[in-house]
Amino acid sequence: MDAQLIAFTGVAAGMVAMPGADFTVVVRNALVSRRAGVVCALGVTGGLLLHTALAVAGVAAVLTAVPALFRALQLLGGVYVLYLGARTLRSLRGPREAVIAVAEEARTAVRPWRQGFVTNALNPKAPITFLSLLPQFVPAGSPALPRTLLLALIIVALALVWFPAVALLVDRLGRWLRRPRAARAVEAVTGTALTVLGALLLLEPLLSLLSL
Repeated sequence: MDAQLIAFTGVAAGMVAMPGADFTVVVRNALVSRRAGVVCALGVTGGLLLHTALAVAGVAAVLTAVPALFRALQLLGGVYVLYLGARTLRSLRGPREAVIAVAEEARTAVRPWRQGFVTNALNPKAPITFLSLLPQFVPAGSPALPRTLLLALIIVALALVWFPAVALLVDRLGRWLRRPRAARAVEAVTGTALTVLGALLLLEPLLSLLSL
């Protein structure tokens, strides 16, 4: 048994399961419907698959070498997550029908997938994580490309299990979570979480720019 592979799988599982913008946007869509949650989860996995391809292609190295490009992607990601949070919170200010309208709008397959994909794809730290973590689990003397691809695909496979499982669990609790009062409370929590995450994503590059 490959001990390094087992160790990497454990580390990768912890990284994937760590709550963040991906987790929050999947929960938000799963509150709308099981389908929306699972489709959003597939969008997140699609974003990870994109990062896998980019890391293997060496784009992660470019992001590391060009700080301005890295900061620009951070700003884009932060703005998008902040937009999702603000949009969620804004829907709570109107009547209940407005919340229902947002929910009905999210039932289409394209919107939840796009939200999951863009939220993950605009996270520039993901390819950097790939670049810094994967080489540590490539045995000395082994061909780097096949091993790196295997490790990256393990992360994608874990995401393909974890995020749909989160969506199904939220949907399972949906009878309680979708009650009007509970739904508004959860929307408020997820909207606040996305807003805070977006603000934090924006804070780091903005502070870097101010320090120049």
